[in-house]
This record gives sequence, C-alpha cells and structure tokens, in this order.
Amino acid sequence: MIDGLPMAFPAEGLPARVRVHEVGPRDGLQNESAVVPVEVKAEFIRRLADAGLRTIEATSFVHPKWVPQLADAERLFPSVFDLADREGDEAVRLPVLVPNERGLERALALGAREVAVFGSATESFAKANLNRTVDEALAMFEPVVARAKEAGAGVRGYLSMCFGDPWEGPVPVATVVGVCRRLLDLGCDELSLGDTIGVATPGHVTALLTALNEAGVPTDRLAVHFHDTYGQALANTLAALRHGVTTVDSSAGGLGGCPYAKSATGNLATEDLVWMLHGLGIDTGIDLGRLTATSVWMAERLGRPSPSRTVRALAPRSTTTASQDSRDSHKEQ
Repeated sequence: MIDGLPMAFPAEGLPARVRVHEVGPRDGLQNESAVVPVEVKAEFIRRLADAGLRTIEATSFVHPKWVPQLADAERLFPSVFDLADREGDEAVRLPVLVPNERGLERALALGAREVAVFGSATESFAKANLNRTVDEALAMFEPVVARAKEAGAGVRGYLSMCFGDPWEGPVPVATVVGVCRRLLDLGCDELSLGDTIGVATPGHVTALLTALNEAGVPTDRLAVHFHDTYGQALANTLAALRHGVTTVDSSAGGLGGCPYAKSATGNLATEDLVWMLHGLGIDTGIDLGRLTATSVWMAERLGRPSPSRTVRALAPRSTTTASQDSRDSHKEQ
C-alpha cells in the first residue's frame, strides 16, 4: 500500500475502466429514520463529485408519504443541478428515480436528463414495493419510459430480487431474464440487476449474465447492484467484471438497505469497490482519499460509524488529508 492506495496488479479478462454508479444520496439515505437536512444532502453530493464520482443518483420523485426522506426532491435537485453543466469530463450525471408519470413530470420540469424506473422480478416484492403485480408494474412503466424518451432523457430500469426474495426464496434465472427482456423492450437504455437481500454468489451471477446474453441482452446494457448481507458483494462484482460488465452500483460508506425488504442490509460500499478496482489496475477516476473523507463526514452527520471496511481502515489518513486540504485552501485565500 502506497499513500492509502493498494498496489495494482492488473488481471487478464477485466475491463480497463469501470463506471461507478453512486447511489448513496438516494438509495443510501432513503431508509434513514431521521430526516437528513436538504443542505446536508446537497453537500454530500458535491463532496462525492469532488471525489471524482461522475454518476450520482440524486433523489427520487416518489410521493412523500411512501419515502419521507426524499420529500425534498424539488428543493434538492435544483441545488445541485449545476454539477451537470460542468465542462467536459467534470460534468456529473444526476439520474433520479421516477415511480410513475407524475414523478416523471416533476423530474422533467426541473431539467432531469436521466431517470430510472424500479421494478421487481418477483410478485411478492412487486406488491410490497409498488402495490402492483409484475405485469401491472410494467404496464405503469410503459408510458413513463415512452414519455421520458420523447423528452430526450435516458432511462435506466432497476430490477429488484434478481437472485432471491425474502418471501419466495430463490428466484429462477428464467424469471429474471423474462422481466429484463420486457424492460428493454419498453425502451430502457440500461438495466441494473439488483441483489436486494444480498444472497447472490459468483456462480449465480455468472449464470444469470450468461442466460441474459443467450436471450439477446447485451452485456453493455447491464449494470450490477449488490448488497453485502453475506459478504459476497465484492466476489459477485468480480464475477460480473469477468463477464464484461463495466457499470457497478455502490453506495458511499455502505449506506442503505431497502424499506420494503427488512432482510436487506447495506449496499456494497463505494470505497470497498474502489479499493478492489484500483488493486486490479482498473481506472475509476475516483480519489479514494477524498471519497473516504466524504463518507466519514456523512457518518458524523448520521451519528454512527460507516460500515465500510475501507473507510474504517483509511479514516484517520483521509480525515487528516481533508483537514490539510482545508488549511491549504484557507492559506491560498
């Protein structure tokens, strides 16, 4: 380890670069019982951008009664939208979730350029999360996706319970493939495969990705979204990388869970992911020290330590670095 970074040992068969799709400000915070002030959320997003994250899921335009934590979407999104207008490689993608046409209208009215719909591979979770069957949810998404595309917005499709469901148990690969195919047929540009309760294993990941390819779903249209319930998130990510996946969802500091699946623990921590990727010689464009300092900062505001192992290992170093950066900045002024 040199300056808080692992030594790089590139491996054959892995991508040269991975896009990290940061979900901390939305998925990471949505299950917090205490409402996080909108100013803190905006600062969180800005700190993530300054650490090199270039895709940051900002919020969700869901009805406030369903997710009170995200009731401030109309205030938050405009306060950070200038990040999307940065020049060249500094520009930040700010996708938002939209559950229905009303949510889409709210998002587009504020200038959203990328939206996401969120479905389920299983009937039980579709009813718990959306109060609809799988078919009914897809029917609801159809006009949302169509209108978003007409407006020139990119559309991501989240699919939960791709590996296991707390009510139904293991989810058949063929079932997941069928729903994925339907989401793509609706017009989604990208699919994020969610291991919502963290039960996936590398072999299962490879089997699902292979089956999707055989069904005509190209790997470059896929992203993976793992939870670390059984400590398998990094192993599962490596399996996906070996299959050619180059977009990985993660949450700064390992924040998050799922309000409708109580067995879901935190998301894969962005710091843990970046540590592994940098150790494999894979470029992310992310400054791990700044990212760690950001998660330490956020953990302090939430009043508890980060569950990320990398944050815990690097926290003293990153905090010192952040303090020095602050002092240097004041000197320059």
